[in-house]
Amino acid sequence: MAVGKYRKTQVIRTELLTPNFKRVVLGGADLERFPSGYESGYVKLLFTKQGKALREEEAFEQLAKKNIMLRTYTVRAFDKSSAELTIDFALHTSKGGLSPASDWASKAALGDEIIIGGPGETKLADPNAAWYIFAGDMTALPAISCNLEQLAPTAQGYAIIEVTSEEDIHPLKKPDNMEIIWRVNTTSGKSSSLLAAIKSIDWLPEKPYVWCACEFETMRDIRRFLKREKQLEKHDMYISSYWKYGQTEDQHKIEKRVDAELEG
Repeated sequence: MAVGKYRKTQVIRTELLTPNFKRVVLGGADLERFPSGYESGYVKLLFTKQGKALREEEAFEQLAKKNIMLRTYTVRAFDKSSAELTIDFALHTSKGGLSPASDWASKAALGDEIIIGGPGETKLADPNAAWYIFAGDMTALPAISCNLEQLAPTAQGYAIIEVTSEEDIHPLKKPDNMEIIWRVNTTSGKSSSLLAAIKSIDWLPEKPYVWCACEFETMRDIRRFLKREKQLEKHDMYISSYWKYGQTEDQHKIEKRVDAELEG
């Protein structure tokens, strides 16, 4: 269907990396024209408002009805030679609401079809920083992994990652001097230990580059600490909320936009 940046894809492979983290590899003729170099960027997965993956045969009808919702996911990897796009999903459920992408990914099987949009811009750390802090929950783990893999071999610092269970801890490819600090939080979105972990590390004399993505309120607490107590400037960090506890992606976007305007 390749129309603009929208492409029809099919599931060609899946792997449950941990109990709450699933890898889905997409393929299809439309991905032959997907651009290289967008690891850590994003794609949009298209669903109907009823939470079903959008199929090519109904796409134009549902678009005309405005019966579409989008969910944003990180490009974990793309192999141009085989036209294979890898997306890692943090599996979760939403009390009283839809979790369309997570629900779809948890059941994704060979041949399942989904339309994607994008890709969108990459979010990579400054390659010339003196040292690094990466921090995030499981929604940010794919982007953190992309960043770690693209750092120089001499890079040093920390990656602090909050997961749902001990079983979600798994090896990551990284420079030797990047230390991985795992934190377990069984109540995702509440009682995050990310800020406490950031405060507890040994800060080097030079300013670090901080890359952080997590739940909205946690992000604001971390940003406040970095700006007020560590005197970091905008160019010293990438910090973003990927979701907000108790809200849909569409509701979160509104909060995020207001927050960005207030921050300036």
